[in-house]
Amino acid sequence: MTDPFKQIVNGHEFWMLPVEGGAFNMGDEHGDLTEACRPVHKVTVSDFYIGKYPVTQALWKAVMNGENPSRFQGDDLPVEQVSWDDAQSFVKKLNEMTTSSRPPGYFYFLPTEAEWEYAARGGKYLSEGYKYAGSDRLKDVGWFNDNSGEVTKPVGLKYPNQLGIHDMSGNVGEWCEDDWHGDYKSAPDDGTAWVDRPKRGSPRVNRGGGWLYGARYCRAALRDLNSPGYRVDYLGFRLALALQSDGRPSAFL
Repeated sequence: MTDPFKQIVNGHEFWMLPVEGGAFNMGDEHGDLTEACRPVHKVTVSDFYIGKYPVTQALWKAVMNGENPSRFQGDDLPVEQVSWDDAQSFVKKLNEMTTSSRPPGYFYFLPTEAEWEYAARGGKYLSEGYKYAGSDRLKDVGWFNDNSGEVTKPVGLKYPNQLGIHDMSGNVGEWCEDDWHGDYKSAPDDGTAWVDRPKRGSPRVNRGGGWLYGARYCRAALRDLNSPGYRVDYLGFRLALALQSDGRPSAFL
């Protein structure tokens, strides 16, 4: 998997970018965030694809029969006011619609928290230790409370990170697959989702800050949480495309 993958759904195309697996130090490497971002620990991630952009309203409508729950309306804007449960319904439907057009063995998922941070940092070869996804200057790569005008912005207007991924810091926060845990003690080291079993914990992880947040909350290492049914105008999601054999939850396939 070295080339971007173009998917077309109901006439709407979107791009998934390849992320070569590797090891990285996950967590608060600068030592100035919360205990939830510690301890810093080495994680090895398998190959996967990730969305070039957060899911837009145009893509959401293409999959969800024209429905659009967003407060800030516009096809090129990220979809928001979608819960974790809503995102999983979208993923399930997208997988059903793309059975014959996805790479063999690959399915759409929410990214695991480790995958999200690894991709935001630039992946195996290109990470330069930036605080944000692609830069130490958030205004170059993200929309936050100093420059957003208190609205979401069309995806792709800011510089991408080293892997060509846009809007991972700011604009909208992004749901991940994982259940919330208060720190990284006992976190998995293989890049899989940290899911409580046999019963899932209530809060879910989201990442990336958003248009109303200060810069600190848009850091690549910063974590946040909300209940799986929570909907708000600064929270959306991004797709991952990966092999089912990587130990991913399968309840929604």
